[in-house]
Amino acid sequence: MKFIAAIAALVVAAVANAQVPFTNCASGPTQIAIQTFSIAPYPLCINQNVCATGTGILNTPVIAGSTLSITGRYLGRLVYTDNHDLCTLMASQGFPCPLPTTMTSITACVLVKPNAPPNIGVALQVVAVNGDGGTLFCQAATVTAKVC
Repeated sequence: MKFIAAIAALVVAAVANAQVPFTNCASGPTQIAIQTFSIAPYPLCINQNVCATGTGILNTPVIAGSTLSITGRYLGRLVYTDNHDLCTLMASQGFPCPLPTTMTSITACVLVKPNAPPNIGVALQVVAVNGDGGTLFCQAATVTAKVC
């Protein structure tokens, strides 16, 4: 019986930490060839930080003026927006701009705002634009936030 309980606990933990598949949503070329993109924790916790990690090949330095835009849509309606200075986010984690092309992994953590809609699948889009106006990346997935 303990064995079955342990297996059940592992299954519940695996489901709780399941990752959503992100896809490239860029309409043109990007300055980062994303190989993997993930968020943690998942599901998102409203009013707590979530960290997004992207790995890939950066073909141009990330420079001052870069932005990170997060939008969420439910049934086609915009229900969530959040915008950040990407260089400020990266500097707070010890990586000031310009970020060199030798970086292969970038993690940025942001607060899931209190107005995030709970317990529904939201079409999330995360877009980073470099200071030169080029699209660094665009990643999209359907995600759920909850009150933790």
